[in-house]
Amino acid sequence: MRLSRITAYMSSLLLAVAFALTGAAAAQADQSTDQRAAATGYVALGDSYASGVGAGSYDSASGNCKRSKVAYPVLWAAANSPASFDFTACTGARTGDVLANQLGPLGSGTGLVSISVGGNDAGFSDVMTTCVLQSEANCLARINEARAFVDSTLPGNLDKVYSAIDAKAPAAHVVVLGYPRFYKLNGTCAAGLSEKERSAINDAADYLNAATAKRAADHGFTFADVTPAFTGHEICSGSPWLHSVEWLNPSESYHPTAPGHSGAYLPVFTAAA
Repeated sequence: MRLSRITAYMSSLLLAVAFALTGAAAAQADQSTDQRAAATGYVALGDSYASGVGAGSYDSASGNCKRSKVAYPVLWAAANSPASFDFTACTGARTGDVLANQLGPLGSGTGLVSISVGGNDAGFSDVMTTCVLQSEANCLARINEARAFVDSTLPGNLDKVYSAIDAKAPAAHVVVLGYPRFYKLNGTCAAGLSEKERSAINDAADYLNAATAKRAADHGFTFADVTPAFTGHEICSGSPWLHSVEWLNPSESYHPTAPGHSGAYLPVFTAAA
C-alpha cells in the first residue's frame, strides 16, 4: 500500500513538472511569435546586384551607391508596404563594406532582410575585365584564382556578415540572393569571348552560389537561387536581362537590366520572403 502511495505521489509530481515545462515552452513560443509578428520592417543590404546597377532610374540621393528606383528591393517594398524600409545596398560593396556601412537600420523591429554579397570579394569585376581584354588562358587562370578565394576566404567573410545580421536583427527572416549565370551557351553572340570562357564564367557563378548557399543554410537563412529565373534571358539569348559589355558605361556591364529585377529577382525574392 505504501509503495502504491509513493508511486502515485511520484507520478503526480512528474506530471506537474511536465505541465510546468510545457507551459513554459508554450509561453516562450508565444513570446517568440509575438516578437516576430511585431518585427515587420524590411532592410535591403548588399552589393550592386541589390542596389540595382544596370536597371537605371538611380536615386540621386544615393550618390555613388547608385540605388535604382526599380531595383527589386524597392519594387517589393512598394508592393508589400512593410512597416519601414531601409535600402543601404551599395555598388561595389564587399562583405567588409556591409559590416562597416550598411547594418545601422537593423534592429528588433526588422522582420525581413535581403542581401547579395560576395561577388566583389571574389574579384568579379577583375575576372570580367581580364576575360574581356586578355587571352583565354589569362581569363581561365583568373577564374581559377577566384574559385580558390571562394574556397579559402569567402566562407569566413560571409560568416562575419551573417552573424552580425543575426545579432542585430534576431527576429528577422534573412533571404540571401545569389547571382545569375551570365551566358547562354551556343547562343546568338557572334563575337566576344570564346565558348570555353563563357562556360567557365557560368561554372564560376554556380560555384560562388553553392558556397554562399552553404553558409546561408548554416546560419538558418534562406538562399534564393535566381539562376532558373534568368534561364532564357542570359547574354547571347534572344531576350537578355543582363548587360553585356557597356563600353560607354562600364559599371553597368554584366548587371541585370530593369526587366532582370522585375522579371527575375523580384519574383524569386517574393517567393523566398
